[in-house]
Order: sequence, then structure tokens, then C-alpha cells
Amino acid sequence: MKPFLPFLRPVYDALEPYAYPVVRITAGLLLVPHGAQKLFGWLGGNPTLAAGAFRAIGFEPAELLVMITGGIEFFGGLLVAAGFLTRPAAAICAGLLAVTIWVTSARGWGAMEYSVLWTMVCLAIAVRGGERLSVDRTIGREF
Repeated sequence: MKPFLPFLRPVYDALEPYAYPVVRITAGLLLVPHGAQKLFGWLGGNPTLAAGAFRAIGFEPAELLVMITGGIEFFGGLLVAAGFLTRPAAAICAGLLAVTIWVTSARGWGAMEYSVLWTMVCLAIAVRGGERLSVDRTIGREF
């Protein structure tokens, strides 16, 4: 397809191989702080307050679910960013994020659109896998 701005073709061609890895790495790294808040209380997080929030929306056993959620976000995010076990890690993250769609839907579309976006990003990564700049590619194994 002919680009709208043909003089930018060399830039597009040079950067295209890195576009997807940047999305995958960024998505993974953005999950990590959320997990760190729940697991370790880092970055202003508080596992006890998180458990209270889970309990308030009916998620029990709240403390265990906070740890599971934090683990998925923290370790799953690291795996997605590194591109190791990319498909299963991204699928598990997408499943967790799908729950956030349900939780935020009570507040309307504006509240849940962020959850929808991140669920779809993780789902797309689960379908596409690690590809370029991933541990999976380096070891020659897509999981």
C-alpha cells in the first residue's frame, strides 16, 4: 500500500519491526506496578486496603484474591514484557483484565473503557505471541 506521506517510507520501514515489541513490552511493564502495589505495598499500594476493596465488591477470600491478582499482574507483566511464555502469560492477564471489565461496568462505559482496552491488548498479545525481541524467539520456542 502506498503511504499517505511517501517521503516517510524509510522511517516506517525502519521502525516497523519494532512496533509490536514496543507494544508488548510496554503492556507488560505497565502491569507490573499494579501487581507490586498489591503484593508488596510499593508505589503507594497497600495490600490490606486492596483486600478491603475486593471484599467491598464481594470478592472473597479477599486477601488470597489480592495475592493472586497481584501475582498475575506482577509476574505475568514481567513475562509478557520479556516475551517468555508470552501466550499463556498474556492469556492469563487478559482473563484477569476481563474481570475488571465486569467490575467497572457498573459505573458505565467511561469507567470500563480502560479495562476493555487493556483486555484486548493482552488478548492480542496472547494470539500473536512473543515474536521479535522476545525470550521465546531467542530460545526458538513459542508456547
